[in-house]
Amino acid sequence: MLKLGFSKGHKSASSNVWLLGVLDDAKFLGEIAEDQVLVKASRSGLCVACKGARALCGEARCPIIVRANFFLRSMPLMRSEDIYGASPPSVFIGRMGYPYVYAGPLVPPVVDDTSVYDLPEYWFGKPIDEIVGFRSLLIRGKHRVHVQKFEEAGKIIEKTRELALAVKPVDVELLLKKKPRGYIILDDEVQPFGPSAPLRDLRVGNVKWDHQIEKVYYDGDLKASEAVLELYNRGV
Repeated sequence: MLKLGFSKGHKSASSNVWLLGVLDDAKFLGEIAEDQVLVKASRSGLCVACKGARALCGEARCPIIVRANFFLRSMPLMRSEDIYGASPPSVFIGRMGYPYVYAGPLVPPVVDDTSVYDLPEYWFGKPIDEIVGFRSLLIRGKHRVHVQKFEEAGKIIEKTRELALAVKPVDVELLLKKKPRGYIILDDEVQPFGPSAPLRDLRVGNVKWDHQIEKVYYDGDLKASEAVLELYNRGV
């Protein structure tokens, strides 16, 4: 049986063990290391009171259980510190600890056309299970950096920036300091996301940039806000 870890500082573990009962029959649980998954509870306590059965959020299906099942199904694919896949392309920039924040690529352990993984405009009409499924596969490689010193952040951030400017999926290898670790957050308003781990290195394949994005990127006199508006008006 998998023993889900419960994060401190929120609701007590005893009030959240109902999640184990809901998920315990799944065959894939035995393939997940205990330290790879933690559970956090919302401060509102609505999900804890509902326990996935009373539909207190008004949804036909419990969003927590849907997210948790897909999240745990994806974890056996992430049992290594070396992850290879095609980034949509997509990058992650956090906010906690500002001005020192975590930044890095989002990479699923999938070698395929993953562009839809990070294109919400193409999600309309897709079943919620499919959206939650591919979002749960995106591994966040994290590297701490000062927001005003990106140029001094080294090769990892340089490669991450290349991904941010890419126009199609890019083959990426994440060399992590430890196995990816994720959270199941007991809150129906939290979007699904995959696990994360700190980066020790990052290898990026051939990247094709959009020439319009490349042009504004190298324009040192153009402010970021103006560049975004200009690209938007061009349909980029």
